[in-house]
Amino acid sequence: MSEQAKAATTGDAWTVLRLLTWTTDFFRQRGSDSPRLDAEVLLAHALDCSRIELYTAYSSEPGEAPRSRFRELVRRRGDGVPVAYLVGYREFYSLRLQVTPAVLIPRPETEHVVILALDRAKEIAKQAAAGPLRIADVGTGSGAIAIAVAKHLDTVYPAGGQFTAIDLSAEALEVARANATTHQVADRIDFLQGDLLEPVVAEPTFQLVLSNPPYVSQAEYDDLPVTVREHEPSSALLAGPDGTELISRLIDQSAPRLVDDGRLIIELSPMIADACGDLIAADDRFGSPSFTKDLAGHRRVLVASRR
Repeated sequence: MSEQAKAATTGDAWTVLRLLTWTTDFFRQRGSDSPRLDAEVLLAHALDCSRIELYTAYSSEPGEAPRSRFRELVRRRGDGVPVAYLVGYREFYSLRLQVTPAVLIPRPETEHVVILALDRAKEIAKQAAAGPLRIADVGTGSGAIAIAVAKHLDTVYPAGGQFTAIDLSAEALEVARANATTHQVADRIDFLQGDLLEPVVAEPTFQLVLSNPPYVSQAEYDDLPVTVREHEPSSALLAGPDGTELISRLIDQSAPRLVDDGRLIIELSPMIADACGDLIAADDRFGSPSFTKDLAGHRRVLVASRR
């Protein structure tokens, strides 16, 4: 540590570095998985600056107003409120998305759904397909999947796409619409309120049905960290006793709404991967399922082709 940094952590002055050091230790004691990152994100938010700017301001002493804002953020984070809800956004697939307690906070694992969708669009483009792709995002929440695919689709499929984003929650759809407007893809996405694919006419409509549905079983839900269980919407997490309840319904509803060789791409819990694979295998409208693993090596995304 440089002499300047050492000085910034000693004495009575609450410098940027001293605030970060104290808060990191506090969050670590509270069980945070990323205590330093949490501290930096919240302090940057209180100071209305970027995280990188903190590194060149270690010895500076923030004024009372931003310190007061920071103390309140630290208190609420210590009580378990997720950082994303405190600052009002989460980065997903290089996009900053607004999040509120009405929506599930997007996770890095869900980016695999986006990657697989874009890979499939690239395959379709090689088949000299014409016209925009028709893509559904079921349980859109913040709009993360639909918006990320819409934002990048033109790079792999020049004809672009027409999206249908569905959610049971009116509050979630408001967040998704705002995010779509921010990222300039609102003109490509129709937002529908309803249960899974029920708002969509049952006919071959989509080349891709994408979803990060509720897939947590009751037993898993009871063991989730407090920061998730007590703050994120249970309706976006809890599927039922087995965890497969909504995925089973989505498989059944997707078959008549996919074109021949259309793809159903679903994020799931590794704990129910076998059960979900069995559901697909038992449905003769789909071919054999495949799975994509997350960075931890667990089966995280199921892909099935409409026969």
